[in-house]
Amino acid sequence: MDNIMLNDDLDFLDVIEFGYPRQIYIRSEPFHDMDNLSFFRRFRLTKPTVLNLLAEIEDDLEFNNDLNNSISPMNQLLTCLRYYASAGHLISVADAMGMHVSTTSRIIPRVSNALCRLARNYIKMPAQAEMIHVQHQFHQMASFPRVIGCLDGTHIKIQSPGGEDVEVFRNRKGYFSINTQAVCSSNLKILDLVARWPGSTHDATIFMNSRLRARFENNEFPNCLLLGDSGYPVKTYLLTPLGNPTTRVEQLYNESHIRTRNCIERVFGVWKRRFPVLAYGLRLKLQTALQIIVAAAVLHNIARENNEPEPPPPENINVAELNYLIEVGQIPDIPNNNFENAGFRDVLLNDYFSNLV
Repeated sequence: MDNIMLNDDLDFLDVIEFGYPRQIYIRSEPFHDMDNLSFFRRFRLTKPTVLNLLAEIEDDLEFNNDLNNSISPMNQLLTCLRYYASAGHLISVADAMGMHVSTTSRIIPRVSNALCRLARNYIKMPAQAEMIHVQHQFHQMASFPRVIGCLDGTHIKIQSPGGEDVEVFRNRKGYFSINTQAVCSSNLKILDLVARWPGSTHDATIFMNSRLRARFENNEFPNCLLLGDSGYPVKTYLLTPLGNPTTRVEQLYNESHIRTRNCIERVFGVWKRRFPVLAYGLRLKLQTALQIIVAAAVLHNIARENNEPEPPPPENINVAELNYLIEVGQIPDIPNNNFENAGFRDVLLNDYFSNLV
């Protein structure tokens, strides 16, 4: 016992004199070491897609003075993807990738920022030449005419950002979040994204202050419609469901509207199941959290473009819990009573939906 105590004392004196011994990490090479299914489960994208993605951002990751160039661009990208696939615990990601948690915390913002720079290439509304085709795809879903996108908001949980205005980030369900507006296509791609508004903000406020609304007001998308829920105001380019449909024509309008708009709810589910950290919450600085939301949307669209299937859930994620958290992120808005353009909706009912009865 005395010898044990003596050794402990000597070790303690060594720490005082020389500091803690440097910890040596044995880094894994998951891209080469893992089989395709294990890789897909842990990193949420297939190996070919990751390889193509790396080619787009490798220059941004190549030279990093604070990492002493000790971590390859591939492993930086995979570290970030592993975090997106997690419940938001940095230490578990660091352990899985064979690095210190402080290194992980520096890699994630850097890679997320590099992915955000791809947003203009992957998150965009249809061009003029594509609009007829997009409208046709939506029309095939439930016969709603002229639609080029479905609009809604979802809440991404964040840690308390602190500061005097912290309470504006608390949503109606009581947790801190970013209310994220998205527009999607019929094939579940994200066409437009606004990820900067605090959780207490109403969906309609986000839309009315968005660049997308200005683009529609400036007639950049002539003869085109967005579909939104009852939290949005009715516009000549934005239609919402009827509150109390009574006639068969009104019921048909609502059925068609709801079935078509369902794709935006599916997008949020697919997006958050692919990247569970969006459902569990982002325990990082606010600016990094905003970058991660945009970066995850870019990755979602890359996956859709490559026809990637939905990956199996990670081993450490409880599927029932994840689905519950996804549902918690959908907070119904208070109905908007702005019907100044309701006459346009009436014209559509009388001139189009009445002919489908």
